[in-house]
Order: sequence, then structure tokens, then C-alpha cells
Amino acid sequence: MARQELARFLRRSRERLRPQEVGLPPGTSRRVPGLRREEVAELAHISVDYYTRLEQARGPRPSDRVLDAVGHALRLTPAERSHLFRLAGSTPPPGPGAVCRVRPHVAAMLHRLPETAAIVTDATYGIVAWNPLARLLLGEDFGGGAPNLARRRFLGAGRAVHSSSAEQFGHIVVARLRRAADRYPHDARLAALLAELRAGSEEFRHIWEARPVHAPGHRTKTIDHPVAGPLRLACDVLLVPEDDQEVVLITADPGSPSARGLRALHRRATRTAGDDGDGDGGGGACVPGVGGVRRPASGAR
Repeated sequence: MARQELARFLRRSRERLRPQEVGLPPGTSRRVPGLRREEVAELAHISVDYYTRLEQARGPRPSDRVLDAVGHALRLTPAERSHLFRLAGSTPPPGPGAVCRVRPHVAAMLHRLPETAAIVTDATYGIVAWNPLARLLLGEDFGGGAPNLARRRFLGAGRAVHSSSAEQFGHIVVARLRRAADRYPHDARLAALLAELRAGSEEFRHIWEARPVHAPGHRTKTIDHPVAGPLRLACDVLLVPEDDQEVVLITADPGSPSARGLRALHRRATRTAGDDGDGDGGGGACVPGVGGVRRPASGAR
């Protein structure tokens, strides 16, 4: 626990917050424009003495409940909340459910990658963003509903293409869904997905009981594409840790027949996007969300 840094962070956060921002009258006898310590303590439902000791770097290590209450009282952003927990020597707890909205800069990145198929998946393996090449390459019906790679893998949902890594990917999917179940025990959408997979797939039930462990990284696979033919591809994962999401980049070795196949699909995807009048291509199932964020239009959280 970094007591001095925690104390400084709490003081700065309190002093920058105006009373009217938390529903308090501005008053006329304030020596500083920010909140008083007793006001933060009242908003966080903790004692004034306890909060004062935290700001003076002499308090005990606060519990996650106290940190969460103080972060809410100080109106901290998600990044600031995570910083608060780290200063106190704790791991920020996840939100109530898996995040399925896509940050604008992540969505925009997908379309700055020529001849690279790219998708973003949430913690439930729902596909929440993609680019046109990914749509043609993976054979999924991206235009309808909310595509989910777990459903496609175990229930045959969507128009999947044959892949040499299907068995390995099944274990990867289950490992991630197990992590999601631990992190979001109250997520109704995730619970419904797991019930659907258990009911519809004996293979899923078997792998689930085996409790596989997998960390995202690099892997290769060969897919038999109905247009481009056999393609040997590399899959690399970039993490978006604040949202528990993964950006999957699918590429081929430069100069290889598979690279030429991807290039041909890229040209076709570009033409298709132009014909449809949808220049961004990666959000066929997305609509603008709050604050410019893109979220699935299927009614998911």
C-alpha cells in the first residue's frame, strides 16, 4: 500500500470537486473551492476520523468496499478508480457484467489495418466490432443479431468456415468463459449463454468440467475458405484490460499464397462495403451509443 501517494491522490481528488457537483450548496465560508473532508466521509458513509487518517497517510489499509464508496463519493472516472485501488494495494473489482460496448478509438483502429482481419470480442466471446475483411474471412452472419464465437463453436450458430484449430479453440473459449463467470457472477446475459451452451453441447460440458486454463497470445491455424481456398493464418490478441475485451488480429506471412488470398478478400470486402454504402464496414450490427461509443443493437448491455 502506497500510503503517501494514496493520501495525495485523495486530497487532490477532493479539492478539485465542487460542492454543486455532488448536490451540495456552494456556501460562502469555504477556504478552498473543493469539498471538505467531512463531506466526502458523509457521501462515502464512513467516519470523518477514518477518512482523515487516510488523507494523512496514517490509516489502515482500506477494504474494497471503502475504496469503492470513496471512489463514488469523489466521482472518480474508471481509470481514476483503478488507480485508487492500486495505490491501496488492491485489485479493482470488475463491474456487474461483461462490457459489450466498444471504445471509439478501438473501433477506429480496426479500419486502419490493411489486409488484416480484425474483430473485438467481449468477455462472453460476443463479437462487438469487426472490419469488412473479418466479415468475409470468418463466414459469420455479422449482419444479424449479436454474433458470438462460443455459440458458433459449440452450437454451430452462424456460417462458420472449417478451421484446423477448432479443438484448441474450444478449450480457449471455455477457459475465457470460466474467467468471465468468476468475474461477473451476477451477469444475467452471461448466465443465459452458459445455460444455453450446457444444454446444447455435450462437448462444452465435458471441457467445462476439465477446467482448462489459457492465456491469450499468438497461435496459427489453417482455414478452408470457400472463396480464397486454404489459408494459413496467424492470430494475435491485444488486450483492452479496462473493458475485459480482446482485439484479435488475423494476418498471413508476407508474400505467401495466404497473404495473396487475404489481399483478394480485402479488395472484395472494400468493393462490398462501397456497394452497400457502409464505408466503415465494422459495425453492421452496431449503432451509436452514449458519448459516441458503439454498442450492439441487439439489446445487449
